[in-house]
Amino acid sequence: MPLHRRLIAAGLIATGAALFALQPLANAQDAAPKKSKVPAAEVVGEPVSCINLSQIRSTQVRDDRTIDFILSGGRVYRNQLPNQCGSLGFDRAFTYSTSLTQLCNVDIITVLQNVGGGLMPGASCGLGEFTPVKLVKKAK
Repeated sequence: MPLHRRLIAAGLIATGAALFALQPLANAQDAAPKKSKVPAAEVVGEPVSCINLSQIRSTQVRDDRTIDFILSGGRVYRNQLPNQCGSLGFDRAFTYSTSLTQLCNVDIITVLQNVGGGLMPGASCGLGEFTPVKLVKKAK
């Protein structure tokens, strides 16, 4: 192998070794705890697969994985999506389509992104189970 190719190969190996050595530092930064924007909640019942559409009064998108569904009578069901849903926490708006009278954990939501003053469909993500919760009030 010519000398210049051996030098390039040695340089690539050294660069790869340096990046490999720095990987634990990058992982340590990623593992640093992030302050959650999701309000604390106390679970007050067993999770359910579906909630009735006619009972939903409003929704609160908490982050890229958490949506609180506020039902009639003030009941709150928290849906923890199985995976992060890109820009859901930023745009805080979504839509869904179902032929049933219920929204279920097998349904898909689509993020609504505000683009140029209009709404455009973004990421589509699956829902998780609906867990009845009572939001914990912060002490003042």
